[in-house]
Amino acid sequence: MTVPAFAGMTLFLFGLMAQPLTAQQSLPPAPYAYRQLEDPAKEAEAQALMETLRCLTCQSQSIADSDAAMAGDMRHQVRTRIAAGEEPEAIRTWLVERYGDYVSYAPVVSEATWPLFAIPLLLLAGAGAILWRRLRRVR
Repeated sequence: MTVPAFAGMTLFLFGLMAQPLTAQQSLPPAPYAYRQLEDPAKEAEAQALMETLRCLTCQSQSIADSDAAMAGDMRHQVRTRIAAGEEPEAIRTWLVERYGDYVSYAPVVSEATWPLFAIPLLLLAGAGAILWRRLRRVR
């Protein structure tokens, strides 16, 4: 295979691999992704909830602060459900069921997560016991 043919084939293959990326970005944002609710009380309720939910794409920003497409979709879902009269905790529960515990900045102690809360306390108790023994020997 000649060099120009190889270069052409390589560019063609890279173009095929990039096609799914361009297809995902061609969708318009959800209607309530960047538009606030008309009722200021409901918008404040939605904003408060959105600040406690993690963007799954960015992983370090709340969906209120993120510009990722997924965060926009999640903002749309929150605002739509708040406008329909759903309670914020019901919306949080729905999002946690859909995306997992990681989506919420407010961790919940459950059967699967209790070790995450217990282990640091056990380590602190162990360190305190070791420190107490050493200080007792010094005296």
